[in-house]
Amino acid sequence: MPTSGQSGSRSHPARSDNPYLPFGDRRDAPFYGRDILSVRQFDKVDLRYVFGVAHEMREMVARVGSFDLLKGKILASLFYEPSTRTSASFTAAMERLGGSVIPISEVHYSSVAKGESLPDTVRTLECYADVIVLRHPEVGSAALAAEYARKPIINAGDGVGEHPTQALLDLFTIVEEVGHVDGLTVTLLGDLRYGRTVHSLARLLSLWDVRLRLVSPKILRLPPPLLSELIARGVEVVECEQLEEVLGDTDVLYVTRVQKERFENLDDYERVRGAYVIDAATMAAAPEHMVLMHPFPRVGEIHMEVDVDPRAAYFRQMEYGLYVRMALLAMVLGKA
Repeated sequence: MPTSGQSGSRSHPARSDNPYLPFGDRRDAPFYGRDILSVRQFDKVDLRYVFGVAHEMREMVARVGSFDLLKGKILASLFYEPSTRTSASFTAAMERLGGSVIPISEVHYSSVAKGESLPDTVRTLECYADVIVLRHPEVGSAALAAEYARKPIINAGDGVGEHPTQALLDLFTIVEEVGHVDGLTVTLLGDLRYGRTVHSLARLLSLWDVRLRLVSPKILRLPPPLLSELIARGVEVVECEQLEEVLGDTDVLYVTRVQKERFENLDDYERVRGAYVIDAATMAAAPEHMVLMHPFPRVGEIHMEVDVDPRAAYFRQMEYGLYVRMALLAMVLGKA
């Protein structure tokens, strides 16, 4: 995986058993004590380091299952929106590292229901925890929490804004499955307007020489400001409404669901909810080397018959997410 030039303070010695970069010195390591709020924080050197630590985590889990790297550390998991994968992934990551978790997923039963502000909730939880993972329905909520918090905040999704840890695991999946990023044609399919995972992944991919194919109904196209940002970075972008137009040249197909909860007008949702379906016929027409991804949950966009196709990487994608989140927790707590 290529890197960009960076100052000597950000470089790390190579290790032959890791294709990325190795563990660094505890509190001198990148991201110690820092918030993880946006993919805009990361350059190629940062990503190589994160993936290096994630690769180490993958090998250590395979060898010993869990270990005491974060023994004595506590994670507060604060979810204002429902979550299965992200919440469970962070909990598993912390426990695999030997730490503990305060799970708060039913915030409507908590002090929040009494009118407590997000800053007050965060400042309360940091009295008990060393790091806070936050999912919130409002764009910018993670940044607001970080303004007031002394402990690291990790953004687990802020409305239709960003989902940086999902984007990191998505990119890690591409690297692990394909072996490189430069030169790939990546097709993003489905809800590109509200899909925060797509927004974050597109920004990360723009650090490389990639071609993006954006397939969606007109009302779910990528937001114009983000589209302009990608083009300004030199990314070759093609927008269309039919997958068939670009499927034959696709190296990575990233499918998203149409998110009913983001629509104000349910008639609009009904018109587009079944716009794209990946089935055996779709895969028969796709390149043999193509990687099929989905951030899940799926609600009919990919037939279950596709699950047995070796190109279907979405369950492996979830597993890669465990290693990336283990890496991030270790990094912000000074243990990587």
